[in-house]
Amino acid sequence: MVAETVPGVERAPLRVAIADDSLLLRSGIETVLLAHGLDVVASLDSAAGLSELVEDEHLDAVVLDIRMPPTHTDEGLVALEQLRAAGATVGVLMLSMYATPSYAIRAMSVGGGTGYLLKDRIADPSSFVHAIATVAGGGSVVDPEVVAHLVGTPSSSALSTLTPREREVLTLMAQGKSNGGIASGLFLSLKTVETHIGSIMAKLGIDDSPGEHRRVLAVLRLLGP
Repeated sequence: MVAETVPGVERAPLRVAIADDSLLLRSGIETVLLAHGLDVVASLDSAAGLSELVEDEHLDAVVLDIRMPPTHTDEGLVALEQLRAAGATVGVLMLSMYATPSYAIRAMSVGGGTGYLLKDRIADPSSFVHAIATVAGGGSVVDPEVVAHLVGTPSSSALSTLTPREREVLTLMAQGKSNGGIASGLFLSLKTVETHIGSIMAKLGIDDSPGEHRRVLAVLRLLGP
């Protein structure tokens, strides 16, 4: 099971739908999810009918391609925006062939429970399934390659004032990592991470919001083109 379990209490598997116009990719994703104990409720070749499916099937998450028929431009993003406009809180993991920062920022702008990953990440099943569980739980996920591109091409002089360690912390912040996750990844104490984050926020002029999604979005918007 992906979801954390409580002794003596069995948790139902996450209910997930897949929307991608590639049959091969949908089949691959479904195989990965089923192998990790998730329940694949539907597999769609477009975003048509997604809103009704989310409402009728009580989905926990949707894996949604950004570019789908009919124009292969931003149909997935439009579907995400429509879901949020309708009040749907289902987790949505956007998939893309390309590391496009503007798409990531647009996706994250709709609120928590949203992620943006490159399709290459499917090759790492554990991380891919963890990303789905994260958005299903209301968290945020941003592909490391997108974040690396943004941090590597600073859009403000303030970014150049960060120390190497602060840049490492910033990179993990932008990926949606919690303070505890950053501490674990960098082998630092939680207090040290909090100190670094306070310094980063001050240098970049970002309000230190307690909401992790708002923090991720603020960082992406600052770093974005």
